[in-house]
Amino acid sequence: MDRTPILELKNISMYFPGIKALDDVDFTVRPGEVHALIGENGAGKSTLVKIMTGVYRPTAGTMVLDGRDVQFRSALDAQAAGISAIHQEASMFSELTVTENIFMGHHIRKGSGRGPVDWKTMTARTRDLLDAMELDISPDAPVKSLGVAQRHMVEIAKALSIDARIVIMDEPTSALTLREVEDLYKIIRRLRDEGKAVIFISHKFEEIFDICDTYTVFRDGRMVGEGRVADATVGGIINLMVGRSLDQMFPKTDVPVGGGVLEVENLSRAGYFKDVSFALHKGEILGFFGLIGAGRTEVMRVLFGIDPASGGTVRLNGRVVRFRRPREAMKAGVAYIPEDRHEQGTILDMSITDNITLPKVDDLARYGVLNRKAERLLAEEYAEKIEIKSAGLSVNTSTLSGGNQQKVVLAKWLSTDPDVLILDEPTKGIDVGTKARVHKIISEMAAQGKAVILVSSELPEVLGMSDRIVVMHEGLVTAVMNRDEADPDSVMRAATAHTGRESA
Repeated sequence: MDRTPILELKNISMYFPGIKALDDVDFTVRPGEVHALIGENGAGKSTLVKIMTGVYRPTAGTMVLDGRDVQFRSALDAQAAGISAIHQEASMFSELTVTENIFMGHHIRKGSGRGPVDWKTMTARTRDLLDAMELDISPDAPVKSLGVAQRHMVEIAKALSIDARIVIMDEPTSALTLREVEDLYKIIRRLRDEGKAVIFISHKFEEIFDICDTYTVFRDGRMVGEGRVADATVGGIINLMVGRSLDQMFPKTDVPVGGGVLEVENLSRAGYFKDVSFALHKGEILGFFGLIGAGRTEVMRVLFGIDPASGGTVRLNGRVVRFRRPREAMKAGVAYIPEDRHEQGTILDMSITDNITLPKVDDLARYGVLNRKAERLLAEEYAEKIEIKSAGLSVNTSTLSGGNQQKVVLAKWLSTDPDVLILDEPTKGIDVGTKARVHKIISEMAAQGKAVILVSSELPEVLGMSDRIVVMHEGLVTAVMNRDEADPDSVMRAATAHTGRESA
């Protein structure tokens, strides 16, 4: 196969007010190659992708496509050149059909291309794409009727519909099950074998080593390393990413476990989970592990008063409680950091300050007037504790990297000084350095006597951070393990088959 580069970025720099996002970067894209783009949030990966897809025009440097200098004035220019991107957060039109979404912006028309839209041909091509991806989805189905993983696969189909030569995938597995990840790998390998170039962005090292051929590492807007994945090690890549050795990924501090705080007995929600029982103590980190559909998030939503229980008992500090709404749980000292930081964790169009202080607005107001000075001081205190990186606390949260958005969510709930902190996928989609910081914060909370529930799909995180682990499978608790007896094999066996319910 011809290894002549399809696209070369030379000496690319990108400046924003007060920020140098990219500094003299070189990046080469070759056909028949899966290329991992690696770096912490804020390292410059997203900016580079936006330049390649025509969203940004670089401040300095040149792009060379097929040996000729090129400038993309818009995303349509990049698309016409055969560059397509699949972003971490699906950007679909929910009310439109799968076909309408896939061909949005490049409709097929009858005649010479100036006639009416050729719906018959577009529907047939959509069906061919979905069949090739082995997806049991109707081209006429409205996107709002699809699950998160199905929507993500439709995004991939959309990228393939333009016959892209370069396909950029940003955290493409974040919403997929293990089986769906394998299906995605098949698609990626097929694209590579057809001579396409795939740029693969992921914070999961196992994915990089499973599917990628080459890698480039970014740090602080600069390219700091590249090479063949087969010649790399996880430790070496982490060293490049963070500029230091990261021996302790999970800074778990052993602290004395105190008295019981939360006692859950036979908690059920019809159709979601049944007879879930566990206890949570002061200073304890209680991990919850299970595959997609296990019911972990559904349990946490009931505990926080988002959804109603159909049975069971919950005791908080010895008193029976049944929260009918989140406000009641918050008042009782329970905080919940949800899995979806965009839809449920933050208001992206509000400032960092407004997001952090949102749960404390009533406490910061007097006679209905918000004390802006107190609000600012509270936001500054927790932004400093969590180490949020931004141009200022007055900027919109939407301008932050994914890792810093997650820190804003953490800061918001830590500012309430909760007794019970429920964390649902707190490090999902964030880089290794930010993960270490989040893990440190979790340990610090436990050391202060807080009771912490850690829900995670990442087994190393659960094993590394938990004092005990509750494993769920299809709505049932299948095992409860102490830290010293839990290992990857035993936890995964409990997560994939019902082995008999125990109580924590």
